[in-house]
Amino acid sequence: MAARRLIGQILKDLGIVHEGMIQEALMQQRESGGRLGEILLELGHVQPADVARALAEQAGLPFVDLATEEPAADALAKLDPSTARAFNALPMSLDGGALTVVLSDPLNASVLDDISFATGLQVRGVVGAEKRIQELIEKHYEETAIQAKNQMEDLVAEFAREGAKFDLEDKAAMASAAPVVKLLNYILYQAIRDKASDIHLEPFEGEFKIRYRVDGSLFELDAPPSHLAVALISRVKVMSDLDIAETRLPQDGRIELTVGGRSVDLRVSTLPTMFGESCVMRVLDRSVVALDLDNLGIFEVERKAIRELLDLPHGIVLVTGPTGSGKTTTLYAMLNEVNAEGVKVITVEDPVEYDLQGIVQIPVNEEIGVTYARILRTILRQDPDTILVGEIRDRETAQTAIEASLTGHLVFSTLHTNDAPSAVTRMVDIGVEPFLLAATVQAIVAQRLVRRICKECRVTYRPTDNVLRELGITRNEVGDMEFARGKGCEECNFTGFRGRLAIVEILVLDERVREAILDGRSSAELARIATEAGMSNLRQAGLRVMYDGLTTVEEVLRETVHAS
Repeated sequence: MAARRLIGQILKDLGIVHEGMIQEALMQQRESGGRLGEILLELGHVQPADVARALAEQAGLPFVDLATEEPAADALAKLDPSTARAFNALPMSLDGGALTVVLSDPLNASVLDDISFATGLQVRGVVGAEKRIQELIEKHYEETAIQAKNQMEDLVAEFAREGAKFDLEDKAAMASAAPVVKLLNYILYQAIRDKASDIHLEPFEGEFKIRYRVDGSLFELDAPPSHLAVALISRVKVMSDLDIAETRLPQDGRIELTVGGRSVDLRVSTLPTMFGESCVMRVLDRSVVALDLDNLGIFEVERKAIRELLDLPHGIVLVTGPTGSGKTTTLYAMLNEVNAEGVKVITVEDPVEYDLQGIVQIPVNEEIGVTYARILRTILRQDPDTILVGEIRDRETAQTAIEASLTGHLVFSTLHTNDAPSAVTRMVDIGVEPFLLAATVQAIVAQRLVRRICKECRVTYRPTDNVLRELGITRNEVGDMEFARGKGCEECNFTGFRGRLAIVEILVLDERVREAILDGRSSAELARIATEAGMSNLRQAGLRVMYDGLTTVEEVLRETVHAS
């Protein structure tokens, strides 16, 4: 079998680039990762159509120049808007029972199978420029809010019409039915378009609920009838390679999709309930998550403090907070900062949430004995400089992390505690000796996420005395300052919020704090000592964000407590 030709070589053979341009792009690729075609585009050496032409030649597929050709109306009618948008696929022409579809990623062959399922036609792939595909999809599949709402009803009606063709007990047949494929594509597209972090498919007695979590809050969709729950959840299980016949045991799987030109990873979890299987999909969309300290919304003072921690030669840095507080995202952003050619970074995670270029990532698998502690002991022989332990859960993991830091490694990890000082007492509770904590832990970062006010519908108002009392501040402290909130608009789905930002408190262990740990002082005492040394607590960090008009009173009250 002949080796696949490289994109750079194809572009060079076509006379579009010369060797110097390729070497420049390769040098940038070694530093920051990414695809060579995309880097050449960023550098301005090629046009989008040039990259598409090279991808087509590499895959052995025809290239279509969408600058000069338009899709046929009969072909467009064969594919519903949500499927076209979900796969970034443009129907181009219809010839008998064969549909020609333009793709931006010719290596994603499974898209053609899914479109064939959805349309019931033979599907032939050709390659076009990604941006132009998106433009033509928006042009030809223009969809009003009312049309989008009616689409679910149309797909449900289609399923009802075709339902008689297969046995409702035959889960495999239902999962492969064209209306079910289209319906799930619609649900996934809507969720990913709205930047949902989780999709919940939940069967109850007499009803079926579909909910998304956006910016930490759940929103309910207009759900299809309850009898469709089995078909939709079976389709999810087929896509994630789970056993569709097994409905009595929990199962975990993974789906990789390209949605709207973006690579999206779905972590699937099914759980048996009284009324059928409940299914939750965690959406891992790198384009939504800002794996960069400058994009997390953290204030400059805290960013500077975090960057100083990254320069430490050894020791442990803990990031704490409840589930969903953005700990992993912050740790990934920190790792991206230290990730360089001269630094070896190894992570141990359960599960690995995002691929990080240039970093060795190891998934935990406790079923076969691949535990945090066991991997940690092994990776110390892999000559790392920096280590990320996904979570310190028990004494053995904590002990191994401490040993790693004592042998000259910088170790990052997470803990589930409410604030930075209580992380110390939590570590003592799981069996770590206070003298070891005082010797190895360099800093603890506690974090919360607050929702960001929508810029499109933001309004200001004067706070009442009751509001100030709840916040624990006085009228003199705020003076004539105005607070902000969102009225709600189409841009933010009438929530008044769009996106989230992080608020943090950073406890750096100085001599006084270390002495307090050795003396067995309480977390309240540690908090008092740290505050006297200049630490801003979570409430103070939340107030600063609120004073800047970025979040609301309610968000600050919900995510922080007043330190007396």
